[in-house]
Amino acid sequence: MNRSGTNSKPQLSFWQIWNMCFGFFGIQFAFALQNGSMSRIFQTLGAEMDDLAVLWIAAPMTGLLVQPIIGYYSDRTWTRLGRRRPYFLVGAILTTLALFVMPNSSVLWFAAIMLWLLDASINVSMEPFRAFVGDQLPPEQRTRGYAMQSFFIGAGAVVAYLLPEILTQLGIANTAATGEIPSSVRMSFYIGGVVLICAMGWTILRTREYPPEQLQSFDDAEPEAVDAPAPVSNARLAAEVAVFTIPAAILAFCIRHYAWDKSLYLLAVGLAVYALLLLVTSGGKRGGGLGEIIHDVRNMPTTMQRLAVVQFFSWFALFAMWIYTTPAVTSLHFHSSDTTSTAYNDGADWVGVLFAAYSGFSAIAAFGLAPLSRRIGLRATHLACLVIGGLSFISFRFISDPNWLLLPMAGIGIAWAAILAIPYSLLSGAVPAKKMGVYMGIFNFFIVIPQLVAASLLGFLLKTFFGNQPINALMIGGVSLIVAGLCVLMVRKETVA
Repeated sequence: MNRSGTNSKPQLSFWQIWNMCFGFFGIQFAFALQNGSMSRIFQTLGAEMDDLAVLWIAAPMTGLLVQPIIGYYSDRTWTRLGRRRPYFLVGAILTTLALFVMPNSSVLWFAAIMLWLLDASINVSMEPFRAFVGDQLPPEQRTRGYAMQSFFIGAGAVVAYLLPEILTQLGIANTAATGEIPSSVRMSFYIGGVVLICAMGWTILRTREYPPEQLQSFDDAEPEAVDAPAPVSNARLAAEVAVFTIPAAILAFCIRHYAWDKSLYLLAVGLAVYALLLLVTSGGKRGGGLGEIIHDVRNMPTTMQRLAVVQFFSWFALFAMWIYTTPAVTSLHFHSSDTTSTAYNDGADWVGVLFAAYSGFSAIAAFGLAPLSRRIGLRATHLACLVIGGLSFISFRFISDPNWLLLPMAGIGIAWAAILAIPYSLLSGAVPAKKMGVYMGIFNFFIVIPQLVAASLLGFLLKTFFGNQPINALMIGGVSLIVAGLCVLMVRKETVA
């Protein structure tokens, strides 16, 4: 196909960007219900505090498997409904069904399975949304597009996190007998299913997509930042396999010999599986879609490699917050770990309010990201936001009045807005249009891997070194977020603001 190299994508209006991003309101509504309620559901069904991280492993594991596969196939899809929108529709239907079933879980193992299915369904819709912005917008509007996604993520989460408390105020019970999920939580999930399908339907019906041949004709289709693929020599393959198999073997030995927490086997297995994939796909693109994905992982643009480090420390912190804020606040600020007590459930409802607060602050902060990044640059903006968020995490330990916890939530909201927008804006200018979906899926590795590490490591660290006190997980998360901010300085100076 001939390309002129002078054909720029037309700029979209505010309302066109609004319509293409509105579906994220529904996605985040479902995601926030999951984040705000799953620890509560697990504890209600009998989970111990140090088991929470392992039970949460379903979410990142699902993203690790689903997102690159969905990205790979959405790059190659074209139907009457478009390129990305068929995945929006299928994911919305599956997520709605999972939201209806989840709150009816009566045993712990069933809730864990439903979390897996719910997260897989959310990922089917969410992954193409990131690529959708790169497809539709010219480079100079992408920060605005991802900021609009951040706004809807924040707005959807505000309503979802507040919903159990709102329903409680309306007279729906927020307590139940031992082993039963409160009615306010169940009703929240039902409402979430309706909101999701309506929001996704709006975006599907109110947007259009460029056909693949037109998309490839635009002058940003093959950015210069993409490094040329290098052949994989036997020596390089052997070195790569050793980098993953040796630590896996050492870790497995230590877990067995020193009786470390068995959840750490997740890390060892993950390292070994990736080494096996390297061997299976060692012939470059051999192995079909899987081979191409591994090939693209090996040849990631430099910008993407450096952003991966930033993402690792950012999402490690976020996962610590999602898992441990409920037990931390209920035990430290409401002085109860009894899931049947009024104090515990009042504390759990207050966590919903806090999560709504940081989401609301992020929705507001999202509108400031584009003008601030134009003034001081994307890297400096991201650094400042992450440091503010890290200090806010740490402050939880030193605040005794739960009402004052709203203050650090403002800082966490600022960091959250940046995490949801700036890395994607930096990345979208460094990958080719024809592989936007698969690279966005691969980029999800660096969201998922830190969550797997957190799920494997945090419970062990708290139990072994920090007296099994969940507030210390938030302290660890704060330090991790500050490190992420400093790592932004490694990323190449952006060429597109």
